[in-house]
Amino acid sequence: MEKRSSGKRVVVIATVLLLMGAPQAQAHCDTMDGPVAKAAAKALETGNPNFVLIWVQKRHEAEIKEALKRALPVRKLTGESKELADKYFTETCVRLHRDGEGEPYTGLRPAGTDVGPIIPAADKAIATGSLEGVGKLVIDKTRDGLALRFREVMDKKNFRPDDIAAGREYVKAYVTFLHYSEGVYEKASGESEEHR
Repeated sequence: MEKRSSGKRVVVIATVLLLMGAPQAQAHCDTMDGPVAKAAAKALETGNPNFVLIWVQKRHEAEIKEALKRALPVRKLTGESKELADKYFTETCVRLHRDGEGEPYTGLRPAGTDVGPIIPAADKAIATGSLEGVGKLVIDKTRDGLALRFREVMDKKNFRPDDIAAGREYVKAYVTFLHYSEGVYEKASGESEEHR
């Protein structure tokens, strides 16, 4: 019974950890089919900046409003002008959103950019109201990560006292396992990260 209970705790901790700390490198806010670009498109269609203002910090509101004000008349000139104005406005929105996250803006990535499995699963969870798919990905990945590091420790644990090199390999595996476990636990125990 204790073994099953312990396993459940690991799953809960892992789920919280991974849901709270998705790496920015895999974020899709800088893709053309990401939520910021979609909000920018809606703002351009309607002339209403509020669709995108939720994605930026208050300190960037004036810049977003000014960019939209400049883009709207240019969109009406020619097809090429519309494309250029839309890109300008979308890039401005994404750049300011990234700035609010403390991340650099490196340009817009195309729609369909591979952002890994967890982001589409998280978006699907929000759209459907079901945590099942994203939860399974998070739990499986964390369980696999713990198991791999644990196996490495166990494989190296029974070294001969005179084999310093093997002892150091054990210590390296031990420290890696402990730091990974501690990181999962601390992240799961912390408060939710705020969008700046």
